[in-house]
Amino acid sequence: MAQRDNHQNNLLRALPSIDSLLKTEAAQSLKAVIGAENLTSLARRVTEELRQQVIAGGTFTTARVGGDRPAARDFLAEAERRLAAQHNAEIARRLQRVINATGVILHTNLGRAPLSEASQRAITEAAEYCTLESDLASGSRGRRSARAEDLLVSLTGAEAALVVNNCAAAALLALTALARDGETIISRGELVEIGGDFRVPEVMAQSGTRMIEVGTTNRTKLADYRKAISANTRLILRVHTSNYRIVGFTKTPTLHELAVLAHDAGLLLYEDAGSGAIFDIGKYGISGEPIIRESFEAGADVISFSGDKLLGGPQIGLLVGRANQIELMRRHPLYRTLRADKLRIAGLEATLESYFRRTTESDIPAHRMIAMPFAEIKSRSEDLINRLHKTTLSKAIRVETIEGESAIGGGAAPTSQLKTLLISISHARLSAKQVAEMLRHSSPPVVTRIEANHVLLDLRTVLESDEAALIAAIVALPA
Repeated sequence: MAQRDNHQNNLLRALPSIDSLLKTEAAQSLKAVIGAENLTSLARRVTEELRQQVIAGGTFTTARVGGDRPAARDFLAEAERRLAAQHNAEIARRLQRVINATGVILHTNLGRAPLSEASQRAITEAAEYCTLESDLASGSRGRRSARAEDLLVSLTGAEAALVVNNCAAAALLALTALARDGETIISRGELVEIGGDFRVPEVMAQSGTRMIEVGTTNRTKLADYRKAISANTRLILRVHTSNYRIVGFTKTPTLHELAVLAHDAGLLLYEDAGSGAIFDIGKYGISGEPIIRESFEAGADVISFSGDKLLGGPQIGLLVGRANQIELMRRHPLYRTLRADKLRIAGLEATLESYFRRTTESDIPAHRMIAMPFAEIKSRSEDLINRLHKTTLSKAIRVETIEGESAIGGGAAPTSQLKTLLISISHARLSAKQVAEMLRHSSPPVVTRIEANHVLLDLRTVLESDEAALIAAIVALPA
């Protein structure tokens, strides 16, 4: 016992001080990158980690550390290694560009819709001083997001538009401004939960409106809504079930039927359209997504939808509808806390302008990926494999193609799949999980999917300009 205690005390005495660690070559090289204060904090964390490991009787990477006569220089080398490793771990947590080879076009974990070149340029320009709330013609204060709102009105046929920072914010603002202290009627089949634990009932509760559920999960009739109307009713709410579909024995009123019922009762009809398509995307084999212009024409007074899904722009929340209702929301105190910043507005403007030019398939990456024909993906995949075989690709790696499906993602069109050709990678010694992890640690990281112990790459979501980096990442896999 005494011998073990002496050994532990020797180890503790050999631990480097924070000051000695800060003087090492590794620490000095990091100082200019992260600053003295952050470096000191990191050094404290490393030395405390070593101390706790000694107390717990742990082992160490550096060979001589832990011997009968631990050398302080060995501990210092271990601390220096850990300092660099912790810095690298922190760097890995930063937002960074990745190659999305999953085939999921609107990948929520990867930032949903990639922005168009025009949108990126607009954001870069707006990053400096810009005309966010300035009217150059009159020299007076202008309306925030005026241009984007005018574009939305023209594209959707609505009377007015409002821009906030995301679609959940749009729903919260609409419910708060239009139905607080009153009742809102909604079908039980539309009480959805989307990513990030966003639940419709919780947003409704937060807004101060009382939720009145009608119908059943799979069948809600117009009569169910009619029976629920009371003196306290303010809204009828239709929520697009964007991330799932109920099929089979189902029934739900049309939006027009709900509009007639609402307006005859002196109520408002609000549709949360979710992904929200500006035009009909049925020609791509995608069905079931509300078209915003058609929702307004059907009688919806207010419609909310996302900017970073089928629209193909930055994360932003969009509200269109009747002018008096939009203005009511604009004047509400909650709007100021939810309004969009200049960068999102700039990106949105540029995205909407592509719709006016009717160039979305060439300009907007998400639309280009959705529209990409199978023949093009097949040609690109076969060409990439041929290029791979001309490199020093390890013989342990097997590359082949199999037919599969891409997904829209982002909670949009869950039943719509796009035919694709997948590149399948398997390794003689490594599991698919290990291969996928190594690809994620390449530069830039490559994100894939795994099926049946094969790593699958879908070039539908890989930019052609990233193909060389993708090939390099595969070739870098160990033999």
